[in-house]
Amino acid sequence: MSASENLPEIDEGRYSRQLYVLGYEAMQKMATAAVLVSGMKGLGVEIAKNIILAGVKSVTVHDQHDAQWSDLSSQFYLSEKDVGQNRAVVSQRHLAELNSYVPVIPYTEGLSESFLSDFQVVVLTNSPLEEQLRINDFCHANNIRFVLADTKGLAGQLFCDFGENFVFYDASEAEPVSAVIQHITQGNPGVLTVAREDEQGQGHQFEDGDWVTFREVEGMTELNDREPHPIRVAGQYSLEIGDTSSFSPYKSGGIITQVEMPQQRSFDSLCISMRSPKIKTPDAGEMSRYHTLHMAFWALHLFQSKMKHLPRLKNQANAEEMVKLAQTLSLDQEPLAEDLVRTFAYGCTGDLNPITAFIGAVAAHEVLKATSGKFTPLDQWLYFDAYECLPEEDHGVLLTEENCAPLDSRYDGQIAIFGADFQERLGKQKYFVVGAGAIGCELLKNFAMIGLAAGEGGSITVTDMDTIEYSNLNRQFLYRLQDVSKQKSEVAAAAIKLMNPYVTITAEQNQVGPDTECYYGDEFFLGLDGVATALDSLQARAYVGKRCTQYRKPLLDSGTLGTRGHVQALVPFLTEAYGHAEDQDEEEYPLCTLRHFPTTIQHTLQWARDQFDGLFRMAAETVNKFLGDPSFLVSQEVEALEMFELVQASLQEKPHSWRDCVAWARRLWERLFSHDIQQLRHNFPPDHKTISGLPFWSGPKRCPEKLDFNFSNTTHGTFLLAASRLFAQMHRLNAPAGCASQILLDFRLLPFQPQNGVHIPITDQEMQRSRGTVDETRLAELRQDLARLRSELEEQDALLSYRMEPIHFEKDDDSNYHLDFIVTAANLRAENYGIPPADKLQAKRIVGRIVPAIATTTAAVAGLVCLELYKLVWGHRSLSSYRSTFLRLSESLLQRCQPCSPQPTYEYHQRTWSCWERFEVPGVDGNGEEITLKGLCDHLQREHSLVPQMLLYGKAMIYAGFWAEEKREKQLSSRLTELVCRLVSKDCWLLVFEIVCENEEDGKDLPPVHVWLHPVNRKE
Repeated sequence: MSASENLPEIDEGRYSRQLYVLGYEAMQKMATAAVLVSGMKGLGVEIAKNIILAGVKSVTVHDQHDAQWSDLSSQFYLSEKDVGQNRAVVSQRHLAELNSYVPVIPYTEGLSESFLSDFQVVVLTNSPLEEQLRINDFCHANNIRFVLADTKGLAGQLFCDFGENFVFYDASEAEPVSAVIQHITQGNPGVLTVAREDEQGQGHQFEDGDWVTFREVEGMTELNDREPHPIRVAGQYSLEIGDTSSFSPYKSGGIITQVEMPQQRSFDSLCISMRSPKIKTPDAGEMSRYHTLHMAFWALHLFQSKMKHLPRLKNQANAEEMVKLAQTLSLDQEPLAEDLVRTFAYGCTGDLNPITAFIGAVAAHEVLKATSGKFTPLDQWLYFDAYECLPEEDHGVLLTEENCAPLDSRYDGQIAIFGADFQERLGKQKYFVVGAGAIGCELLKNFAMIGLAAGEGGSITVTDMDTIEYSNLNRQFLYRLQDVSKQKSEVAAAAIKLMNPYVTITAEQNQVGPDTECYYGDEFFLGLDGVATALDSLQARAYVGKRCTQYRKPLLDSGTLGTRGHVQALVPFLTEAYGHAEDQDEEEYPLCTLRHFPTTIQHTLQWARDQFDGLFRMAAETVNKFLGDPSFLVSQEVEALEMFELVQASLQEKPHSWRDCVAWARRLWERLFSHDIQQLRHNFPPDHKTISGLPFWSGPKRCPEKLDFNFSNTTHGTFLLAASRLFAQMHRLNAPAGCASQILLDFRLLPFQPQNGVHIPITDQEMQRSRGTVDETRLAELRQDLARLRSELEEQDALLSYRMEPIHFEKDDDSNYHLDFIVTAANLRAENYGIPPADKLQAKRIVGRIVPAIATTTAAVAGLVCLELYKLVWGHRSLSSYRSTFLRLSESLLQRCQPCSPQPTYEYHQRTWSCWERFEVPGVDGNGEEITLKGLCDHLQREHSLVPQMLLYGKAMIYAGFWAEEKREKQLSSRLTELVCRLVSKDCWLLVFEIVCENEEDGKDLPPVHVWLHPVNRKE
């Protein structure tokens, strides 16, 4: 796509996370599209909310009807006082506050063709079939993108018609695949072999039919000038690339890169597609079910047209009439699941917020595809249902027309599905929501709509330590511009109280972790019915998961990454517990790759970030430690030599003026992008061979070229200015306005002289070995020199004047030169190695470790979470009732599967336990006295035939069989709280021990021991 000069500018501050999902050009196209959303019940307002947040040109909200009590079940912008007022008018007032860039216009008249002509996209919800067909015919004929969405009870449908010649780009959100070329044969077809990064390489990631381009191929240079063309996979490391028989022989080098080609799709009109539906599903086994739902929605239109009302709640006669209508419509090739039609009919008058949240989010994302041409559009129908949320057969719950009848309540739409008794259960729930960001806002909105904690005894506790930032407004829809800098949890709690004043919610600002167990301890967790996480940190989620396992509380976990999302319910004894997070969230690269052999812009960006930290943070911190800590020079660590050399160099380079800073930056440029490269080529010339006789510079190793400084080159000049200013800031010097070019006029550098005998390690193992070898003589000399220098500075009372200001990387301040330094350093190094450069937006995402995010994905995920919540509130005990869900909105893919059951985690004496099991021990005896350690051991032996040989409380050992008898006896006679008193709070209810028994080595083969202490009986 090429951006037009007439396209609008995009507010990068507001849309920063979304830009990483859609890209600048796609968002510019969206900002030129006017969208109509018809039907302002829950589904319509959900769609409108998401596309307004995303930043289309304008949104017109249409409805000719007034709000009813039942609308309050899912329409979060309606309140009790709005009943009787037009839904579009009321909704517009709230929707207009979401995004100042998007005008929101209410419309309450009929939808004429002249009116529809003004829109690029038309969305219909809550619309009769005749209107759907009429409007779709007009849109199809006039190249107006058309989206139809509807929900009925626990089922939803979505239909897209983007015309007969819709062109889209970037079929998925995946980064283009790229690989280093090892060899190419001459032939028809020519076979390309990709280089292995290491011995454990997984091969290339290309697929049949991918389109590719080539660059930097030596020898077979004809490939470098070719237009993109398709390839075929020949093996794990080989590809067929077409006829190369007439090309020059391949010599070396080259990169093959996947190219996303524009694709075209032709859509059928609604009239044609109803008879021959193309239904999207990743599971062919579900196709019959979705065809039945297709017939059920169609039959519903016929029923309503004939009877002038929807099927009555749980009405057998109406359900049978629906089955007959569906049978008359049923496609010959697909059998009709009559029971599914009956179930659909029993609850189709219901209106559930979680269903509208999910379908509305998916529909909104299709609108974004229609306006931007980004990602693969839905082809053409999507059906969804969650009937597993109904009570299980062995619950003994009978949902009848009487107990599901409307009560003139805001929850009538939900009561129609689950009954009034279930609504009372929801109101009594006590839930802990960890995080009030994007997913947190959506969860809290959904919780308010379904009435969670809105009854007697119910409560929601939400905690988030962060304040609202401007960039949050793009997807955290509970917040407004005037809320920036306020506490997220407090603003979110106040916002959902406006949506449902009956919800009991407490807002807190604590980070959930070991340091806040005084707030979220035994009594708090034991009083909960469940926990929902809305966190983007794997470590934080793992901690909450561990606590839920310890207290046997269900956990609703979810996460997003761009258009991808997942949801899982962790249910005690029924499913597996939350998995352990990796030690590092982000990808790590081999040090040698970063230092000498980069192949991607990600490598050079990480190298540049490391340079920033080393030059402007670590150098200052190390010097300050040397100046402030007299024992600094006593260090005997392996890193001592590196630290001492860093201090010596930093002190010697201390600038006294702006001119000194510019000179330092100019020398830095020459070292990084010229001298270091020349030294590497001196050690390993372009024709260098390995000990095996193979070319050294081959495969992933790219032979670099030095750069020549040119201040008129923007990248060179920006690097110099950024480095100069950062160096000045670190040394607490004022940097004048303007550039540094005048200072360089009389600046001279010594020419490069290669150093013989310099060892350059070429593997990480070699680097580790070289770092482990310390030059003791050099270390002693440095220690002596620095001691003498420190004494001189003390005598001159000059220690304070040499202190430096460490600079910590901050990605969001465009005026601080941090990102300028990193982007230019990365792109200069990329130029050294022939790697395509990065733009500032891409660099900011990578080095700032920004997680791409968009409102549609978070809304979809939060809707799915609440469907699992329904099952927890019912108390479902069948694993098949729950769903783990994975979605990719970029490709309209939704996968729902049964969660995994808990696997045996502990094994001892031929018995196994799951992660949910433990040994329960009462902490007080029959006389109300707290038990001793001996009492605990006796209980374990008596009740479980376990003879403890070692007992640990956290990392502290409180008993070991190998201790001296006197020490063992002393410990055994002590009360448990005396042994761990320094490690537990006074209101502790539970002590958790790890146990090692006879013939058992590591303490991980047995469940934990839980000793329960009741605060009333506990002695202080």
